[in-house]
Amino acid sequence: MGSENYKSLDCITVADISALGIAHAKADEFHCQLAGIIQNWGSATPQTWSNISKHLLTPDLPFSFHQMMYYGCYKYFGVDPPAWLPDPDGANLTNVGKLLKEHGKELLGSKYIDPISSFRDFQEFSVSNPEVYWRILFEKMNVLFSAPPECILHEVPSHLGGQWLPCATTNPANNCLSVVKRTVEDIAVIWRDEADDELPVNKMSLKELRASVWLVAHAIETLNLEKGSAIAIDMPMNVNSVVIYLAIILAGYIVVSIADSFAPKEISSRLQISKAQAIFTQSPLKFNLHSQDLIIRGDKRLHLYRKHRSIKPSQHLRKAPLRLPNSTLNPQLPTKGPVTKISQTLTETELAGNRFWFLVLATEYVLQYEIPYS
Repeated sequence: MGSENYKSLDCITVADISALGIAHAKADEFHCQLAGIIQNWGSATPQTWSNISKHLLTPDLPFSFHQMMYYGCYKYFGVDPPAWLPDPDGANLTNVGKLLKEHGKELLGSKYIDPISSFRDFQEFSVSNPEVYWRILFEKMNVLFSAPPECILHEVPSHLGGQWLPCATTNPANNCLSVVKRTVEDIAVIWRDEADDELPVNKMSLKELRASVWLVAHAIETLNLEKGSAIAIDMPMNVNSVVIYLAIILAGYIVVSIADSFAPKEISSRLQISKAQAIFTQSPLKFNLHSQDLIIRGDKRLHLYRKHRSIKPSQHLRKAPLRLPNSTLNPQLPTKGPVTKISQTLTETELAGNRFWFLVLATEYVLQYEIPYS
């Protein structure tokens, strides 16, 4: 039912309100309140509806009365009238609000009023002036480029929709670990482990995150894989996965995400399709040599590492410890001390004759297992 079936607010009478099942005395009171709102804000503006919804309507009133007020206010508004309007103070605290408070007059000139009123003008400006808009945005987001773009948007017939950031290179993980406009003591990751619902949340500082990511990134470098190679992650979505994900990207490789719920056949298929050269997974070594590789899913206990071992049994692997380099890529983030060497027999599947690496990340050590293919 559209607004054409309703009277405009300034035409609504006490009898119209009473006809909705509202007592006459209350209907008269509501009509007086409505008249005051119309006098202050007009009969058909978003501000009128905002005041009606805040000061006149309550959940216990008939929904038909809500509809009368809403459609009466927006009778001539057109399609999609706003049912909710942001609070001005709240709007000023959003990223867009902060940007407009700082650059609104500079970008929009006399058109700028406030973040809410000028939002549509700002949206149009962002489309028509991408060079200005995106450079400001990259600065606000602290995006660091290894090589800056020649321009923001290069419109050429050979690229449908244009070519964005031509010649630019950046590493997203490096941006995540940047200390621009923050300190290393700031909290970077907040999480709660599975089944620990009643315990306090865990927190990791930026300093701890950087150290952990660099540790794994250095270890990956010792594999001497070709830059741009794919490395898979088949793990629960926990803080270790965050560290590994960032480390793979930081080291210059491509992440292949594999759901920890996949069956061995599906894991193998995705490794072959992506041509992954290595994989991280959860290991029994995480806690001790005799613990199991359990993933907790509610009341279920699932074995992840065991699935990898069952992909193709009977093939023995030659183990080779993944050594952490003594030198670091960032002198402020030293690696942890020597890698623990642990004897372990694993099984894995051959992937199209390619050498395949199996990585296991534990709390204090990283192991690498090489599959000797003929």
